Amino acid sequence: MLNISTLLSYVLHLLALFRQQEEEFSVNIMSVLHLLALSLLVSVSGAKFSGRPGVNYGQLGDNLPSPSDSVKLIQSLNAKRVKLYDANPAILAALNATDITVSVMVPNELIVNISKSSSLSDEWIRSNILPFHPSTKIRYLLVGNEILTSADSELKSALVPAMRKIQRSLKKLGVKKVKVGTTLAVDVLKTSFPPSSGEFRSDISGSVMKPMLQFLNRTKSFLFVDVYPYFPWAQDPAHVDLGYALFESTNVTVTDPATNLTYHNLFDQMIDAFVFATSRLGYPDLRIWVAETGWPNNGDYDQIGANVYNAATYNRNVVKKLSAEPPVGTPARPGKVLPSFIFALFNENQKTGPGTERHFGLLHPNGSRVYEIELSGETTEYKETLPAPENNEVYKGKIWCVVAKGANWTQLGEALSYACSQGNNTCDPIKPGGPCHKPDLTVLHASYAFSSYWASFRKTGGTCSFNGLATQTIKDPSFGRCEFPSVTL
Repeated sequence: MLNISTLLSYVLHLLALFRQQEEEFSVNIMSVLHLLALSLLVSVSGAKFSGRPGVNYGQLGDNLPSPSDSVKLIQSLNAKRVKLYDANPAILAALNATDITVSVMVPNELIVNISKSSSLSDEWIRSNILPFHPSTKIRYLLVGNEILTSADSELKSALVPAMRKIQRSLKKLGVKKVKVGTTLAVDVLKTSFPPSSGEFRSDISGSVMKPMLQFLNRTKSFLFVDVYPYFPWAQDPAHVDLGYALFESTNVTVTDPATNLTYHNLFDQMIDAFVFATSRLGYPDLRIWVAETGWPNNGDYDQIGANVYNAATYNRNVVKKLSAEPPVGTPARPGKVLPSFIFALFNENQKTGPGTERHFGLLHPNGSRVYEIELSGETTEYKETLPAPENNEVYKGKIWCVVAKGANWTQLGEALSYACSQGNNTCDPIKPGGPCHKPDLTVLHASYAFSSYWASFRKTGGTCSFNGLATQTIKDPSFGRCEFPSVTL
């Protein structure tokens, strides 16, 4: 079947031939052909850019489906876009000849070297893009992930030069229709409330953001931002309404005093802070792409609101908003398409950090849905009865930090040593002669050390994580005269 652009080329070719022999054709035929060409041109130039959300495909799990099975699962969610955190060749091969547009990523650790070497940039494109493009529909190439959150000044300074190098390599090697960008976390903003006060941090505003926005504007790319209403709500649930964070509020609004714009949800408020921040640097019309958004379906005992009910509510509502026709936009940009990727495809069991990090998936690793959802926006009502949320309020009681089920034993000794080396006599009770000393029970010693460390250092940033080796429990692991320290929220 001829597509519109092919048909347009054919009609224009006919017009050129007819002009050479105008006397042989009636004015009416020429007029019809001109009108046909004009209507086709309008169709091409007016082609819609869809706001239908895609999905982030992370791979930090040891139990995830194969790339080919994962692509089938992406299609089962009716997702037409997918974002990778690398340029995994097996995944790109599995996406070959599908209608899914793809975003790939240059790893953070290569950015400094690429910023200094055109040949290295060229080689990365040759090795990672050329074997698959254009049969795999790679359309976006992100240089690093949340680089400006890093404390590494050399890495931050290298970001925009690396983006320029990658763009030049794409052009040099004949790769077309690929936009270059990078992802930003909300911590790039110095201020974000009210939205009209949105401003980039002073350490990056002039040195990194200004040239980055100039690059993105010149190349007609997007500012890719990660927006999670869950986190500002969870940090201050007493003052941020849960319904406002979930797109469910009927009586809570926020009015920006400088613009008089009224906000009905936290998502729009966070997006518009970026709109005003880019405007402040002279780029009021730069397009924004939501690189990540989502809500955790589970988490630790000290993580409020991480449950299936809230996750399903948020993600269903954000899909409804972003896929709406005509586009809804935000108060600062009404009616504008806001493309996005939902985070994430799977619950990933090897992600480090708090429990929520391992529970953002739309799917379990076995491919079953955590809750009913699809990303086309065509489903407006779900028949599924969601489990009632049980942790929308802060847990009140004692919590201990113990070795997680399935923890890697070879890493346990190093984590135990770390927990015991931080001071405060953290591990005295498990030393010889102590009430908790059990020399043959490494797991018990590690659990005590983890609980003691967390109880001692939680207020100064200590976590119950230990690179995924630890987990929280509300069951007291104490025994005999051995009393495990606990945290009380």
